[in-house]
Amino acid sequence: MRLCEKMKYFEDNFAHDHLPAPELQPEYIFNLPEFQQPKMLNCVERLLDHHIKTGHGNSICLRTFDSVWTYQELYEKANQIAHVLIEDLHLKSGNRVLIRSANNPMMVACWFAILKAGGIVVATMPLLRSKELTTIIDCAEISHALCDSELSEEMNLVQSDFLMEVCCYRNATLEKLMQSKPKTFTNYHSKSDSIALIGFTSGTTGLPKMTSHFHADILNICEAFPPYSLQPTADDIFIGSPPIGFTFGLGGLVLFPMYFGAATFLIEKPSPDALLQAIQDYKITICFTAPTAWRVITTKVHEFDISSLRKCVSAGETLPLKVWQDWYDATGLKIIDGIGATEMLHIFISSDESNMKPGATGIAIKGYEAKIIDESGNEVPRNEPGRLTVRGVTGCKYLNRPDKQEEYVQNGWNITGDIFKQDEEGYFWFVARGDDMIISSGYNIGAVEVESVLLTHDEILECAVVGLPDSERGMVVCAHIVLKEKSKASEDLTKAIQLWFKEVAAPYKYPRKIHFVEELPKTETGKIQRFKLK
Repeated sequence: MRLCEKMKYFEDNFAHDHLPAPELQPEYIFNLPEFQQPKMLNCVERLLDHHIKTGHGNSICLRTFDSVWTYQELYEKANQIAHVLIEDLHLKSGNRVLIRSANNPMMVACWFAILKAGGIVVATMPLLRSKELTTIIDCAEISHALCDSELSEEMNLVQSDFLMEVCCYRNATLEKLMQSKPKTFTNYHSKSDSIALIGFTSGTTGLPKMTSHFHADILNICEAFPPYSLQPTADDIFIGSPPIGFTFGLGGLVLFPMYFGAATFLIEKPSPDALLQAIQDYKITICFTAPTAWRVITTKVHEFDISSLRKCVSAGETLPLKVWQDWYDATGLKIIDGIGATEMLHIFISSDESNMKPGATGIAIKGYEAKIIDESGNEVPRNEPGRLTVRGVTGCKYLNRPDKQEEYVQNGWNITGDIFKQDEEGYFWFVARGDDMIISSGYNIGAVEVESVLLTHDEILECAVVGLPDSERGMVVCAHIVLKEKSKASEDLTKAIQLWFKEVAAPYKYPRKIHFVEELPKTETGKIQRFKLK
């Protein structure tokens, strides 16, 4: 491809140029017609514009406790924001645009606007602090940010040479600029394998990893999990607690409902009571949340009328059998468990009510294959634990991390980092995590991430972080700390470190348990032996 032709599609080539080499990319399976996308594709046209063209613009798209947006209204606002991005903020195609927001309609409008304008979406968790935001911005060389004004304080503390434009909304600059813009827009002419979004994922190394996904990937996951497990229609109303900045939330609250012309109920602070109240008052039919929330909701469900609910989905961490059974006993509804990964974009192993085994995660869904392998890559016998590996219509494409790409993708298969076993009937059963990832209340927390924050505390000499089993949260973060002055160890210092941590990093990462120790167990080469701490 000549440079002039290439630049037509990639004015900012950073993301495209940092894709893994072809030989490091996963093998894809597109053996069904619904997964075969056209060469030229902007996924917004199918997810949003399609409903306007087919006469469904007046259908309800987004609800909150105090607002209702139709598909037409979302379409017009997304178009106006796209004009602002190009005409006022000087966005070039391929620029990465960060979104900092809780789950609300304007966040969804910004998400679509960025893709309409040819940008790449980087949606973030609202709890992230300025240091974490700076790391994301520097890693992805992000040039623009759209920020909810209620979350602007941490955004204003970001210091990065890459960030050129920050535009806030919610009675702020973005709405003012939108007022004069047309409500129509010609979408950027993307390719199906143009990068649409970058999802950051924690890991066992200090820097987060950038997972990239194409426009085609976004539509393909809409033809995978929803038809297999949910059978959604335009009459459904989705709800959930995961942030849209988490790909589990993006799929369950934006992509899946809008692909099928359904509606979504968004809650900025989705407490169990708020979820149940919305289900009762707005006749919600499909709910996505994590096992921790299902556990709490079960204790309160008798106080509400949830008779409209027909599908319950759990992901983010393994679903304990007791949580599943308690919910079923209380409601007669079967929670659909699933495992996905930011690297794979969404769920690839799951079930529906007709083929479910309580306690099992499920089987590989339409569009995916999975197997259990040993350390040499050989498939293990049934009922033996091993490494879960998967391939299908999506796959891992780390940007600028060939070392991590080689670890995650081997022989065309994606190695998820989970230990599973597969029974004689093909069902997959979770055994353990295969690395130092801590999954607590649905959040992925890298042990090294927590350690790197703790080590900046004035009193801490060394530390090692592990995840410990917990009946409420699945796992909790536990820090083993060596103090510079060991005599200062106390309950008061524990509380002070925890409060300090929540001020400098995302609160969900803070160590809920702290043990002060004389020394950390290490190998002869000085490597910390975390398995001894577990």
